[in-house]
Amino acid sequence: MDTMKLEIVTPIGPIFTGEVKSATFPGIEGEFGVLPEHASLVSLLDAGVIEIEKADGKKESIVVDSGYVKVDESKTLVVVEGAVPITGATESEIAKAIEEAKELVKKTSNSDFAIANVEAKVEAAAKTRF
Repeated sequence: MDTMKLEIVTPIGPIFTGEVKSATFPGIEGEFGVLPEHASLVSLLDAGVIEIEKADGKKESIVVDSGYVKVDESKTLVVVEGAVPITGATESEIAKAIEEAKELVKKTSNSDFAIANVEAKVEAAAKTRF
């Protein structure tokens, strides 16, 4: 199996559901990656960026605040309070998403380092879109 199901949900509803090749998460003790058939685990998430490589090879970034991730061999479930996908058809739509993402992180993190780290990743992810 070379893909796994990834589901990212908030209290409002699902933000992302699909088959992915890999995902990187902002764990409370540092970033970690998950591939298909990963050993089961549960981890707390810090505010940060989930980086996804979809089944078609395209990459997507989603900024999240705190929550948790539950991984088993066939599915990865992420439950967070808030999430902002860094997507858009135009540069102005992506710029708006970046601003929303920065605000989400500033509300949830009191660490300047965490905020700067997320901003750098978001800016880098946006540059790959255009």
